[in-house]
Amino acid sequence: MAPNIRKHHPLLKMINNSLIDLPTPSNISAWWNFGSLLGICLATQIITGLLMAMHYTADTTLAFTSVAHTCRNVQFGWLIRNLHANGASMFFICIYLHIGRGLY
Repeated sequence: MAPNIRKHHPLLKMINNSLIDLPTPSNISAWWNFGSLLGICLATQIITGLLMAMHYTADTTLAFTSVAHTCRNVQFGWLIRNLHANGASMFFICIYLHIGRGLY
């Protein structure tokens, strides 16, 4: 029988010990996922914010046209803008649920 590679390879062993065979308490429920969802939301906000900042002009006369340019002319610019806008709402929903889980 071949040895299990995920338990014997050094790199795969680290990943296995931290993600797959992680010892967890028996009372964990789905409410414990909001901390990692906050991290995903924050990473999405940072990435989409940086992508949008590359095309934004911070002038009062050109700000609207730069956002319109991002939505109309940049490839998938409309998707990046909507991910950034809705990601902020999802971030606050996750943070309120995360705090609420800790309080109650």
